[in-house]
Amino acid sequence: MTTATIAWCVTRVRDLIADDDLTELASHLYTHARLCRDDPAVRDALRPLSRPNVARLVHAMVVIALADRKHNWTAREMINQVCRRLPTELTPEQLTDLTRYAVRGWRALTPGTVEIVARGVVATGPLPADLLKVMTDRSGESQRLRQLVAELTGPQLDPGDPWAAQISTELAALDPVWHRLVAHASTAVAARPTVGWSTEASRLLAEVDSTEATRVLERWLVAASRTPQSPLAPANADVLRGLLWLVERSAPSPEQVRRVGGLVESMLRRLPGIGPACPKVANAAVGVLGRLDGEAALAQLARLSARVTYKGTRNEIDKALDARAAAMGIGRDEIEELAVPDYALTEVGRHQVILGGCRAELLIGSTGATLAWHNESGRQVKSPPAAVRRDHATELAELKGLAKEVTGMLAAQAARLDRLFLAQRVWTFTAWRQRYLDHPLVGALARRLLWLVDGVPCGWADGALRTLDDTPVTAADCAQVRIWHPIGRPVPEVVGWREWLERHQVVQPFKQAHREVYLLTPAEENTGTYSNRFAGHILRQHQYHALAAIRGWSDRLRLMVDDSYPPTVRELPGWGLRAEYWVEGAGDDYASDATESGSYLRLVTDQVRFYSHTAAQNWSHASGGGYSTGSWVTGRPADALPLDQVPPLVFSEVMRDVDLFVGVSSVGNDPTWSDGGPQGRFRDYWTSYSFGELSATAETRRDLLTRLLPRLAVGQRAHIDGRFLVVQGGLRTYRIHLGSGNILMSPNDEYLCIVPARGAADLAQRHFLPFEGDGMLAVILSKAMLLANDTDITDPTITHQINP
Repeated sequence: MTTATIAWCVTRVRDLIADDDLTELASHLYTHARLCRDDPAVRDALRPLSRPNVARLVHAMVVIALADRKHNWTAREMINQVCRRLPTELTPEQLTDLTRYAVRGWRALTPGTVEIVARGVVATGPLPADLLKVMTDRSGESQRLRQLVAELTGPQLDPGDPWAAQISTELAALDPVWHRLVAHASTAVAARPTVGWSTEASRLLAEVDSTEATRVLERWLVAASRTPQSPLAPANADVLRGLLWLVERSAPSPEQVRRVGGLVESMLRRLPGIGPACPKVANAAVGVLGRLDGEAALAQLARLSARVTYKGTRNEIDKALDARAAAMGIGRDEIEELAVPDYALTEVGRHQVILGGCRAELLIGSTGATLAWHNESGRQVKSPPAAVRRDHATELAELKGLAKEVTGMLAAQAARLDRLFLAQRVWTFTAWRQRYLDHPLVGALARRLLWLVDGVPCGWADGALRTLDDTPVTAADCAQVRIWHPIGRPVPEVVGWREWLERHQVVQPFKQAHREVYLLTPAEENTGTYSNRFAGHILRQHQYHALAAIRGWSDRLRLMVDDSYPPTVRELPGWGLRAEYWVEGAGDDYASDATESGSYLRLVTDQVRFYSHTAAQNWSHASGGGYSTGSWVTGRPADALPLDQVPPLVFSEVMRDVDLFVGVSSVGNDPTWSDGGPQGRFRDYWTSYSFGELSATAETRRDLLTRLLPRLAVGQRAHIDGRFLVVQGGLRTYRIHLGSGNILMSPNDEYLCIVPARGAADLAQRHFLPFEGDGMLAVILSKAMLLANDTDITDPTITHQINP
């Protein structure tokens, strides 16, 4: 295209406009669209046209296009450029031809032009079905067009989602403004509400009684929060996102804010073979919490921060909390501490309510929040008295909801406190008492942990902080407080605190005094930059993947495809480090080694390595072959740090996580795998893991059982022998492995398969254990109690194995 040609086109456009010959101008632009469509000089030449003349010009070009059988794409783009100044007032003839053109081919007009045409047609008569189809197909590209479709047809809800069916049913009995509100909600196609969307939402909400709006929106939120059984239909997801934005603009109550937080977890519930139900709605709910002021929203963000593992939503939570911290001028750690609500508890771990003449107590224990009831005479009863159920049903429901909310928050806070070991947090004594020891909710956890006050180890017992010999601790307001960790502490001190917990019957929310400590072994000193301590294990991939996320590691599900993957990684920015656990897919038989969606069922583990947090990322083929920073074929691994340069606390905590991954997700823990799994390929591994050497976790379990057995009823018929808890039954002698929980029977070490019942952990909770969270310890104890009385067993799946 020469400069002279362009100049001629521009001159011709100006001359035809001056002559008001729009028909010839339309022909010129249509014929020379390839030259004119992207030229700014042509656009400048067209600018003097009035809006009515723009409509005439567009109409003339459309008439030419309708007669052109060749579907000139460049001419179509030229028409859409001119349509940018199309007025909303069009003649019937113009509307007719523009409608014909709009439905003629794919994306003939832009969504904005389609909306102008549709509104003009609706104002003069019925909307043609083919134009409505075009509008529906293109509505995802324009909020205004989507809103127009919703106004004309009503909200499009897919009844496949039960909550959507409920809304559709209820709309029939509600004021018509609710139809417009739900229709407006269906236009929520962006990641966050625009100013225009919010303005229209506020206008519509103003037409509804505020009490009714709160009641209806909360009812719909409750329905949507029920565990989804399938992914949300796309249209329903947009409606739900819009409903969340409506809640945001309706001054939500603290209860509604909790509903929004609960919806995040519901939408992230994993569906088999699919993944999270609807992350975009979860992200929208987090956005609402981030924009809402007040303690309730901040508390939900803090709770979700400790519970959500889905990476995309986790990032949104982090951004919301970081923004709130920046606005308050404090650090991220502090915002999470200050965000914990007290739920109006009257004292640490306790809340009392009088309902009529009855008294209810909400008590925080090792298993969460429970309700204790006292009737009119003051006698404790197991359930709410009839008078409470009859006369205070609303308050009773609120109290039960509070207990559930407190239990959920306790779990989130326990996870946060468990992260303090690597957080390097230091508090003044005053701030620590306020945020931890004396906090009505967090205090119920903090008072079961050990702390260092100006370097002095202490724990809470009998209403005061006490040292190992039970001497009360006094400290200045400016004294420094840290969380206690066993690494680097003298062995007598660690053992002493374990005995102290047992003496005072303190159940820690997670292992602290009994926490496993991992030090460098001679083998690791020889390898230098990597550890093989947890190499060669066979893990269930999906269980491993979920557990890694819970512990703060980043892991991608490996598919049986020709692709590369990073190792499982834990970022440690506070230490300037990154830990990697190298794993690869196990097997190559799609039928027996992969799920229907193509992900490996099992992984093989390899090395643990540490890197500077700025080191290049390693990658490996899904099926193995080694890790490297570049191509997994030709590259080499990044330079790992020598293990002796890794801080002992970091090394110990990372290795503890890896031990947990293996201990929980190894196929060796499965009592039904004694045959070695598919084609018996893993029989040797299963045997060596099931009855082999104990890990650090299992050794801690052995040490604890050695002390506890004399106090347990089963202790009269059981003792520790190396790697096993030996139980003397009436029929046989049983050896329960302290690592895997698997069982061998006398006289010839025959394997006994017992699949743990769901109540195994509950059985163990009847007896004092000094910490929570060791599910295998509970399983071992439950098996021991069962087998000590083997003559009373009636389960045929067990009796046919143990009867001589």
